[in-house]
Amino acid sequence: MITRQKRSLELKWEQEHLSNDRYTLEMVRIDDKVKEIITKIKLEEAAIAHRQNTVEGAAPQVSVAT
Repeated sequence: MITRQKRSLELKWEQEHLSNDRYTLEMVRIDDKVKEIITKIKLEEAAIAHRQNTVEGAAPQVSVAT
């Protein structure tokens, strides 16, 4: 869902550029939103990696009775 937002904003940015043929204030705003979304994506990826590492690090403890 977040990646769709990012792609949508990138398309909006491109349309703005094609319409005005220059870098506009609206394009700056779109760039800022894209950066926010990229940050959210990176944070979510880090959270997923952390959960995966936690699961992998929680090795079962085996007790061998003699």
